[in-house]
Amino acid sequence: MLTPNDPLAANGLNSLAKLEALLFVAPGPVLPGQLAEALEISPRDLEKALEALEAEYAGRGLRLQRHRGRVQLTSAPEAAPLVERFLNLDATTRLSQAALETLAIIAYQQPVTRPQIDSIRGVNSDSVMKSLLSGGLIEESGRTEGPGRPILYSTTSEFLQHFGLAALKDLPPLEPPDMPALDASPNGESPDAED
Repeated sequence: MLTPNDPLAANGLNSLAKLEALLFVAPGPVLPGQLAEALEISPRDLEKALEALEAEYAGRGLRLQRHRGRVQLTSAPEAAPLVERFLNLDATTRLSQAALETLAIIAYQQPVTRPQIDSIRGVNSDSVMKSLLSGGLIEESGRTEGPGRPILYSTTSEFLQHFGLAALKDLPPLEPPDMPALDASPNGESPDAED
């Protein structure tokens, strides 16, 4: 499929070039099934093509980003400072400490409700949530079945782009810091120690 003798080649484009063209013109993340249908190939062949494209982009200025079963073409995270400077985005892309805290909670707990976020942060998150929603970093992703049916929030593909992630699985692991064992008695003996 990805050789110069590509049976799907037409007008000088092989399947990989066709896939790249579709991803380039897509207005946002696309379902792989849509791509396979447009290219008239099987989902399995499409996945091979996506993997080949990812490998080809290694060390270059583009990346494939996967989020919630969709894929899109993005600039490489390593190029972010250059892209920000070129587009004059330096001053507009800074996030407050409250926004970063809220994003971290949503990213690791999603989907999550605002009351859950408020409980973890210990403060009201209404204004920061509105800001993150308007910035496209989070979105409403449903409602719970509980009382009042609170809205559930999740991160978006823009969140991934902002932090230079290809997928949510690329988030650093969430591990508690190593904590020394607490001594229960003043002399350091364990409360379970036999006399």
